[in-house]
Amino acid sequence: MKIAVAIKQVPLRDSALRVNAAGTWIDEDNLSFEINEPDAYALEEALQLREKHGGEVIVISAGPARVSQTIREALAKGADRGIHVESSSADTLGIATSLAAGLKPESPDLILTGLQSDDLGYGQTGVILAELLGLPSSTIIMRVEMQPLDQPSKVRVKRELEDGWFQHIEMPLPAVLTIQSGLNKLRYATLMGIKKAKSKEIKVVVADVRSASAVIEKLYAPEKNKQAQIFDGDPKAAAAKLVEKLRFEARVI
Repeated sequence: MKIAVAIKQVPLRDSALRVNAAGTWIDEDNLSFEINEPDAYALEEALQLREKHGGEVIVISAGPARVSQTIREALAKGADRGIHVESSSADTLGIATSLAAGLKPESPDLILTGLQSDDLGYGQTGVILAELLGLPSSTIIMRVEMQPLDQPSKVRVKRELEDGWFQHIEMPLPAVLTIQSGLNKLRYATLMGIKKAKSKEIKVVVADVRSASAVIEKLYAPEKNKQAQIFDGDPKAAAAKLVEKLRFEARVI
């Protein structure tokens, strides 16, 4: 079985983020990057599926040259090889299009992505990727079960729904799944894994994505001010004042 995992490189969670001079995105010059955490759970699920059923795990990521570092991190954790799609696109459709360009020649049996990215959080890349590849997809996956050998072209998944409900679906392969964070305990890269990662293949693909479906026109930090109001005293009177402010000044009710 060939399993592909789409991973994204994002800034470290404790990074001090600053808006760039153009006001269109964060300043990345002095930032360190890591694997997007939801994608790390997708990678872990792929590694466990390979350990149970055999095959190979391919990691793919789209972005500038620095993305190869994150691919090496995934290879150190156990992925077999990587694909780096050189692309400057930052919107969801552009990223999904870039990933599709790298995955089409591979024809994987299963494609996994994280539920969403830590930086933008749209949660749409996996779904759009499935549409571009013409494959069935399912989201918020809590469990993946491969069918017996007499039904090798099917997979059974457990989806998380609202209010504590779950849904069980049987899907044909190939398919695209977005994995819920916390599904498994993440593994660390071993010293041997780090050494082996240096010799593993990273294929470079150039994606021809010319237009963006969405553009960030302005990015800014919220202004700091002192406009807080405290309503103390009798609770009923305080609640009446709060409702009055919300209704006639904030106009939200």
